[in-house]
Amino acid sequence: MTLTLNPALDLTVQADGWRRGQVNSAQAYQQDAGGKGVNVASFLADWGLSVTVTGLLGAGNPEAFEALFQAKHMHDAFVRVPGLTRVGIKLADGAAQETTDINLPGLAATRGALATLDARLTALMPGRPAFVLAGSLPPGVAADFYARLAAKLRAAGCFVALDTSGPALTAALTAHTLPDLVKPNIHELEAALGRSLDREAEVLAAARELLRRGASVVAVSQGERGALLVSGQDAVRAVPPRVTVHSTVGAGDAMVAGLVSAHREGLNLADAARRATAFSLGAITRLGAHLPPRADLDRFAAQVQIQSAEQVEPA
Repeated sequence: MTLTLNPALDLTVQADGWRRGQVNSAQAYQQDAGGKGVNVASFLADWGLSVTVTGLLGAGNPEAFEALFQAKHMHDAFVRVPGLTRVGIKLADGAAQETTDINLPGLAATRGALATLDARLTALMPGRPAFVLAGSLPPGVAADFYARLAAKLRAAGCFVALDTSGPALTAALTAHTLPDLVKPNIHELEAALGRSLDREAEVLAAARELLRRGASVVAVSQGERGALLVSGQDAVRAVPPRVTVHSTVGAGDAMVAGLVSAHREGLNLADAARRATAFSLGAITRLGAHLPPRADLDRFAAQVQIQSAEQVEPA
């Protein structure tokens, strides 16, 4: 099950070589139902898993979301709220292999909407062993929302994965009960911890501190360098091959989906890292939150280099 409090209609514009402050021509565009939790659910559904999606969704423009949920056979448990779901603009520059995000603010969450969502989550908990809490918090939601919900879900025996940033991540990482899986990128982790993590050994030490405080797996993504994944038993770096990037939107969400699917299948950390990196590669080589065919994912997975902790830069 995935929770998205701040979904977005993602407008991706393909504009190779665009320049700031000038009139630019675009080659193509597309609009997709998005938001981090929605993207994770989309990838998981492509992998063949049964997924329930919930959160807060604007009642004024739900059509793209409803079409996605129907097409991928996802159970729609979103709470509809008055207003329009926000738009996120993605400028994809294929020539520079870069994507620029412009994210608009989301709908303010009212007490009534949050109370309805809380009741829905409580009703949905039984029979759903894994929850993904993903994305930014909209106006009206306290920074410790994810931290409190993670504690509630873990107390009920659920596996909890968290992918957020800013004050919400800081609150979650300083809470008494941490999520099972934490997946920040390196910049988000540095901001949450309030210090620079310039060396590999420093990232590894920060991850192990989170493990000592109750997390089961910490995955720190670092762009082209890949990701460092740490559990209580192992630590590995997954290094991806070079590929042609169509858009980086959804790369982190795909990694979360890969890790959740690996958890469901009981994969070891190295195989989970390979799966998650293959999902991310699948995401960045196409537009929209959709996995490529399994044969392509298998090909990506075979090209991922897995390095053990002994190969990580020493302190």
